Amino acid sequence: MEREPEAVAGRGLAFVVVALFITMLLAALNQTVFSTALPTIVGDLSGVDQMLWVTTAYILAVTIMMPIYGKLGDLAGHKRALYGALGLFLAGSVIGGLAHNMPVLVAARALQGLGGGGLMILPQAIIADIVPPRRRGTYMGIIAGAWAFSSVLGPILGGWFSDTIGWRWAFWFNLPLGLVAISAAVFFLKIHPQRRDRPVLDIPGMMALVVATTALVFVTSWGGREYAWGSPVVLGLVALAAAAGTALVMVERRAAEPIIPLHLFRDRNFNVATAGGLLSSLAFMGVIVYLPSYLQMVTGMSATSSGLLLVPMSVGVQGAALGSGMAVSRTGRYRWMPPASAFLMAVGLYLLSTLDPSTSVWATSLYLLVFGIGAGIGFQMLVLIVQSSFPITEVGTATGAHQFFRQIGASLGSAVVGTLFTSRLMTFLAERLPSSGTGLPEGLDAKSLTPALVAQLPEDVRAVVVSSYDDALTPVYLYVLPVMIVALVLLLFIKERPLATTNVRPGEEPAAAVAPEGKGTRKVEDV
Repeated sequence: MEREPEAVAGRGLAFVVVALFITMLLAALNQTVFSTALPTIVGDLSGVDQMLWVTTAYILAVTIMMPIYGKLGDLAGHKRALYGALGLFLAGSVIGGLAHNMPVLVAARALQGLGGGGLMILPQAIIADIVPPRRRGTYMGIIAGAWAFSSVLGPILGGWFSDTIGWRWAFWFNLPLGLVAISAAVFFLKIHPQRRDRPVLDIPGMMALVVATTALVFVTSWGGREYAWGSPVVLGLVALAAAAGTALVMVERRAAEPIIPLHLFRDRNFNVATAGGLLSSLAFMGVIVYLPSYLQMVTGMSATSSGLLLVPMSVGVQGAALGSGMAVSRTGRYRWMPPASAFLMAVGLYLLSTLDPSTSVWATSLYLLVFGIGAGIGFQMLVLIVQSSFPITEVGTATGAHQFFRQIGASLGSAVVGTLFTSRLMTFLAERLPSSGTGLPEGLDAKSLTPALVAQLPEDVRAVVVSSYDDALTPVYLYVLPVMIVALVLLLFIKERPLATTNVRPGEEPAAAVAPEGKGTRKVEDV
């Protein structure tokens, strides 16, 4: 028999929200802090040839664990699962901080990822445990700020650690933040386990999920970089992912407690929100991963300045997430938000496709602000829509499955945009440098160009390199634009359902859902 969570309100709720924000921030920062610290780290550990694994190990473990944590949280309790996730993440941080060779570093990143998957999912599930759907949007908007902060703060911190106190602090700084999150959860988060009986684990489903996800992540990491897209290795991985995915579906049809229950896909809002979230994540990661490099190479900005230029996008994400969440809490209406999100992101992609070396900083900031507002309106709202489509006992499972597919979209976005960008860049440099009547200085090739080296090139050569970077990346954003148009069309089919003012649990009478203002008979009252 399930028990009702004790009420969390006032100062206690504030501490819990802060703890969940820090938890999400830890996971988000560890996807961005190494973007600037990694060159120093691999150089110090003599592992430049293994650089890809530092990132891939983390992303792979995070992606695999998302749906697993969602299910385990529903079975054993989200609070217990959070403790486990934080413990694994902090253990990985300690090992990473002490690492003196690349194999240990990669293992530490994988261990961090095993916890990081839970840090991304469980805060959202816990908010659903303690806050009813009608009020949930505001708090989801606050938590969404972790991603906004990390997109700017992560690269800056990584660079600062590398240049000053040492790259190992990219691991050590996790410890005090993690301890704060654990302490706040221990003292202020009062949630009873979801189930008293012993959980039944879907081991075959987990194994099939691991194989399918591993193959797919390797495809996105290696395709077009380590191996050609048509190579036997990549095609073999695609076949393996398809086979394991088919096996996963067959296993989940018979499992007592499936990791990704197939009945989730019988809900229209889950399908539409998840597909729209996957496509939006693809576009979002395509922008934030490669735009700083573009700004450094084309405009001559420093790494810090190019990172700071993402602040407008961060402000847009945070402001829009919080504003849209408060609007839902006040009015109960949300159907217009996901399509508006996709529309603004599409507008932002078009504006970014017009960038050139003469574009002012203010114009670039405005374009990023528009794109960020679009992302902020939709990302957490899609999670709220998914959570509201299922009973509270399945909120973790539904959230984990939704975020799993969005993470797949993010990996695909990074891979697709990266492949298009680099292939176009190499082609343009190969064509234009010889035809310009000059070439790169002896001992320097196109693959080893850095912003500092580009700034020192003769003016005619530098102009060719800058124009190649400009022509290689900005049209790619136009290529991604149809993806957001498809997302926009899909998200128009979101069905607006009244948001309940209490969390309904087994054995209880459902509380009367409150219709959006103007459609129902009364306003929502605070719980």
